[in-house]
Amino acid sequence: MATQAARLQLPSGPSRHVYDVIILGGQIGGALTAALLAKRNHRVLLIDHDGTGTGYEHGGFVLPYAPSISPALKTMPSVEEAFTELGLTTTVQRALRPHVPELQLILPRHRVDLHSDTTRRRTELAREFGDTAEGLLSALNATSSQHEATDAFFKEQPELPPDGFFEGWRLKKKIGEHPGLETHPRLSNNTPPGALLRGLLPFLIYLDEASSPLALARPLSQALQAPQRFPGGNEGLREMLVRRLTELGGDVLTRENSESFVVEEISFDGARFAGVKLVRSDVIYRASCMVAAMDSGALRRLVTDRKRHRGLLEQLDASTAKSLLFSVNWVVPVDALPRGMGELLLVETEDAELKPLLIQVHPARMPGGKEDESLRIVCAGAFVPASVRDLGEEHMQALAQRIDAQLDTLMPFTRDKRVLRSAPYLDAGGVRGSRLMPHPLYTFESEAFLGVTGLKQRTPAKNILLAGREVLPGLGLEGEFLAGMRAARLVQEMLKKKNPLKG
Repeated sequence: MATQAARLQLPSGPSRHVYDVIILGGQIGGALTAALLAKRNHRVLLIDHDGTGTGYEHGGFVLPYAPSISPALKTMPSVEEAFTELGLTTTVQRALRPHVPELQLILPRHRVDLHSDTTRRRTELAREFGDTAEGLLSALNATSSQHEATDAFFKEQPELPPDGFFEGWRLKKKIGEHPGLETHPRLSNNTPPGALLRGLLPFLIYLDEASSPLALARPLSQALQAPQRFPGGNEGLREMLVRRLTELGGDVLTRENSESFVVEEISFDGARFAGVKLVRSDVIYRASCMVAAMDSGALRRLVTDRKRHRGLLEQLDASTAKSLLFSVNWVVPVDALPRGMGELLLVETEDAELKPLLIQVHPARMPGGKEDESLRIVCAGAFVPASVRDLGEEHMQALAQRIDAQLDTLMPFTRDKRVLRSAPYLDAGGVRGSRLMPHPLYTFESEAFLGVTGLKQRTPAKNILLAGREVLPGLGLEGEFLAGMRAARLVQEMLKKKNPLKG
């Protein structure tokens, strides 16, 4: 059956052809940049060139690309300030849904419900782990609040990643004023539950191997304090920002408006960005600067004069996707789920390739947004080498079957009752997002400040900035937001436009 992305529907057609800034790409950092700049009285065009949407359609259902966790806004204070500026804080807080229980751990001989209530959590850990429970509880509680020690650093809006000697010098000075940045997670790998909980980290960040204290501790702390679900996942959160952008007078071009609203190439005037040209169109949408919120590989393909823009391409080439999140969705009746199964599960698979499996249970959603209360979508994801896409469908089918086997073990007798089984990399082949890796893990050639930075935001093309997930990969979702916020500030500096909200 043909599949297609489930996407936000917006009014078609731009209102002009010349803007202050063009935001190119479907990642959430760019949507935040666009909304903030529109709020600050800039003429903004957002082109959703490569996004996945809140899911893909298959078998009459809208299915998630991967499980995703949204930390509470209060665990990201500087990000919360940006949402407050946009008037969205209350909307986000009302939309976020806690999992019940907050997190469930599945080990070979243990099942643990990690409730937010400390008393229930202590009782549950004592039931499963006896004398070692109190130490585990202490480490878990300490880790859950650990991000608070680094909040003050991010409230100061540090120049991450730094560009040039002076920014690097100022950043190192600022780092010295915040010793909490060098604190490792309280949870250790010395116990099976501790090791499994630390196995949650790849699902929270975009680094293939995190080793610095900040990258290990802050995202894990935020997630363990309040692992929540935004309707439609992080893409649903992005679409909320896009709606706010349109309310503020910004223009949006999506592929759903027209198949021709896909960028064919980036236009330059000498070494500077001039505009973007769309497929099957002679029109060039022009702007004083561009913010790219897309993977470096996708951006690289839009630069046609490789010789003249060698510096930009070399910067983009410094990022390599090493792993990707491979998912399988089962649509099953509610009464087929095992009694006591949670809505967010971290499973120790004992499979050397799959490693931990993150499972999220969603309401079954139909095209148009209607939910079927009698059905649930069980989305299970594991990280595998990015090379699996090049090994062919047969290899990916075998990989999906190994995830099926894990779900069989977790949910015995459920397979025979399932309504649909779907894997994005196999069953969403007609969707552009299916080749875009909903959650890749990267390695970088550049120096990683604090172990969380990737590609610099400024580029050799002086009026092109980056605001994608490769800028601050070690901070995950918060890093995407921070990159978007900083991109908005850099655009204002570039255009020398005063922020009307600050008098």
